[in-house]
Formats: sequence, structure tokens, C-alpha cells
Amino acid sequence: MRRMISTPSLMPCATPNHAAPRIVLGVAGGIAAYKSVELLRRLRDEGYFVSPVLTPDATRFVGAVTFSALASEPARVSLYGDPSTPIPHTYLGQHADLIVVAPATAHLIARYAMGLGDDLLSATLLASRAPVLLCPAMHTEMWEQPSVQENLATLRRRGVMVLAPEVGHLAGGDEGAGRLPEPDTIFALVQRILEGYRGILSGRRVLVSAGGTREAIDPVRTLTNRSSGHQGYALAEVAARLGAQVTLVSAATRDVALDVRRAIRVVPVESAAQMATAMFENFAVADVAIMAAAVADFTFAASPAKLKKDAGLPELRPVPTQDIVTELAARRSPGQLVVAFAAETEELESRALDKLSRKGVDLVVANDVSQPLVGFAHPNNEVLLVGRDAAVERLSLRSKEAISEAILTKVASMFDQGVA
Repeated sequence: MRRMISTPSLMPCATPNHAAPRIVLGVAGGIAAYKSVELLRRLRDEGYFVSPVLTPDATRFVGAVTFSALASEPARVSLYGDPSTPIPHTYLGQHADLIVVAPATAHLIARYAMGLGDDLLSATLLASRAPVLLCPAMHTEMWEQPSVQENLATLRRRGVMVLAPEVGHLAGGDEGAGRLPEPDTIFALVQRILEGYRGILSGRRVLVSAGGTREAIDPVRTLTNRSSGHQGYALAEVAARLGAQVTLVSAATRDVALDVRRAIRVVPVESAAQMATAMFENFAVADVAIMAAAVADFTFAASPAKLKKDAGLPELRPVPTQDIVTELAARRSPGQLVVAFAAETEELESRALDKLSRKGVDLVVANDVSQPLVGFAHPNNEVLLVGRDAAVERLSLRSKEAISEAILTKVASMFDQGVA
């Protein structure tokens, strides 16, 4: 519910229509700022209440008077000096239903990622809990800088939506990635966000398993594997960031924590049998199940008392566990997807293709855990994605978060293409 400021001196310069969504349109200092004038016009034609906020550098390219003439209230440039709104960043931040920054320069992105707030636009971003859409625009070399991409990754982790720039003509006669999308493209996304869109998995229910199961031998000892759960947790967090409703069935026990800002339902389990029960119960209402957990292939009839060393070698009778992935695929209804993981040490591609066929799943994510710096207990991974058409996509070494983004983008595209 929007908070109202009752002090008369803090009311806006124009009387807003409180039924209309309120948008703060941020404009940073780049040549693409001229497109923001047309975006503002489109937003106002739709009936939205738009408050422009320009950085001082933006006024080198466009005039505040132009924005004031088209907006719902006068454009603001400074944190100080407006007698009608002595605390403009809190007024704007608290009342916004959405903040759109177009263009968002590398400088603005860096300031936002670092939490700096000594200009009006940066302070407004920090003073708001509203959804934020950044529309970056800059030269290709700047867009491809690791520092820029890392800042954007940080902001995405915090829930900021980013509309990637297009490839096209840039300032100075250059051509490449970095062009601000056209106002119609930004406007269409704004409409979707105001209707509840938060990413490519908005409205989807995602079920993820994580960690290695533990099979009891006696009340003290268990048989387990080296899975840490980091890849499954990364999948859950990224899915939530992309707008999904997420349930995480977790056998991870240590050194793994969820970002508390994400609304993720966690179901703790220990054994393969417990994981099977949790996955089957939750799959009934899921759109996709992603089996990132390493499930034990065998379990045992556990001794009720601790096994003693001086009693000699215990007799352990392994019993096969239920094949959760195969059963999920068998229970799948039209519109549901099942994604399996395959941790291998040799013949990665052929075994991934074999698993795809045997299990009857929609997508297999395979990785060679014998390779250095990937897989269990490492922050990075390197995988193959193998879909129903047997096409193989290779994802080079990258963070498990980046791997998750690629997997979930693939899942979203499968929904869009009607593969489910």
C-alpha cells in the first residue's frame, strides 16, 4: 500500500490522479536521452502519472523544460532548492509504483550498485521499494566492460530488472551493442511490469532440488556424496529473481544459504525417500521440476544401534532407491517440464544424450565433475544443455549463478515455444 505524506509542504507540484500508476522516469547523461522525451509522451498518453528526474549531465543533452512541459509535474534535477518538495528523493521514492531509468549510463549503474546517493536520481533509487527497470545505453566497449557487467549482475541479484541494449548505430558513427531500445519497446515492458511482470518466469511455479541426500547406516553414520547444493540454491534464487514462485527441496546441510530477500519456500529433507516424497507432492502444482540434487542410488536397512568397530565388519545390504527423475517424467502433465542433471566423469555428451532418452525428460544439464574448478564445492561450473531435439549447447566455465541464468532462460524459451 502506497504511503502518503500528510505534511502540506511535501505535496507534489501538480495534483496527481491517485488511480493512475506513478512512474519516476530517470534520465542519465547520454546522447540517447533524446529518446526519453518520446517515452515520456507515450507514458503520459497512457494516463500514467510521470515524474521526470534528470541527472545534471542529462541536461547537457536534453532540457528539463521539455520534460516539464510533457510530464505530470515539473522535472527535477537537484536534491536541493525545491521549496514545494524539500525532500524530493523520499517523496519520489515512496510514491513510485515503478522507476524507469532510460538511458542508464555506466556511471549511473556503478553508483546504484555501490549505493551512492548524492544526486537526486541515485538517492531516489535508494529511497524506493518500487520495482526498478534500467535501460542501459553506452558504447559497445563500455557495455562489454567486465566492471559494467558485474555491476549489472549485482543489481539483478537485488531484483533490479535490466532491459539489455540493442545492436545498432551509436554516437560518432559507430555500430554495435549498446543502443537504447526504442521507446515503444521500453513502453511495452513498462506496461507488463505494472501488470505484475518481474522477469521471464513471471507467473511460473518452479520446483528445485538441491544438495546430496544422506542414507543412514546407523544413528551416527550416513552414506552421502560430495554435492554441496550450491548449484541448486543458485537456480532457486535466480528463478525467484526472474519472477517465479519457487519451492526448494533441500538436502544441503552446510555452507549454503539463501538470499533472504527472495521469497523461496524451503522443504528440508535428508534421505532419497524423503526427497522423493517432497518432490512428488510439490510437482503436482509446479510448471517445471529441476532435479539439481545428487540423489543416492542405494539406501540401507539402518542399524537401530551404533555399529561398533570391535564387532567386526558390518554387513551392509544396499537397496536401490526410487528413480525420482524418471517418476517425475512419468507423472508429467501437459504443460509441465522436467529438467535432469547428470554429473559424469567421462563420455559427457553421449551419456547426457542417453540419460535424456532413458529418463524421458525435457532437458538434461550435464557436467564433468572430474574437471578442475567445476562442479562439487566449486563456485563455477561448465555444462552441456541437451534438449528433446538432441541439440547440444555448451556453456563455458562461469559462475553457478550465470549457469543458472542460462538454464532458466532455456526453460523459459521452452515454455514460450510450447515445448511443455
